[in-house]
Amino acid sequence: MTVQINLDAQIAEMHLRAYPNEEINDMPLRKWEGETRVIRNNKQLDWALARMESEPLLGFDTETRPVFKKGHTPGPPNLLQLATVDRVFVIQLQHVGLDNGLAELLGNKNIIKSGVAVHDDLVGLKKLCRFTPQSFVDLGQISQQVNMQTHGLRNLAANLLGFRVSKSAQCSNWARDPLSHKQVIYAATDAWISRELFIAFQKLGIL
Repeated sequence: MTVQINLDAQIAEMHLRAYPNEEINDMPLRKWEGETRVIRNNKQLDWALARMESEPLLGFDTETRPVFKKGHTPGPPNLLQLATVDRVFVIQLQHVGLDNGLAELLGNKNIIKSGVAVHDDLVGLKKLCRFTPQSFVDLGQISQQVNMQTHGLRNLAANLLGFRVSKSAQCSNWARDPLSHKQVIYAATDAWISRELFIAFQKLGIL
């Protein structure tokens, strides 16, 4: 599915300007409060795939265990998060991998996958399994194309959704098993926001 970008969209100045941290910190804190499914075996994954395959739009994100040693590069993502209209799937890739239906989902051209900094996520996922990504939309890149001053997930959420998101779990150990409740909510929130931002871009006439 090809997503058309309207570079001539008339965007209000309030959405084009930068949002300083002081202003974002004064905004209400939001998180995903709907149904979250942590996927850690193939039976759970089959159930999740059956529910995602009919979705026209998925919010997309990954989480990777951080590397703090100089000269060491991060490994592949530990988590893949995908958000539907009413639930978020947090998939532990160390348990299920990608070559089991997930790669086909990510290569399904009929399902839009919306995220921020998508390229880096896909490079990481390809360390696990060779696949051809289809219908991915990088909202950070699009925000630059239409001259917005906010490009990252959290800044875009402040700009277009009017709330801030916690970053407290950002550098946690995503290889932890089981994940903490805080980690699950953080991961689910990022995927949910990625989907909500796509809809916000549509409402502005950009997509």
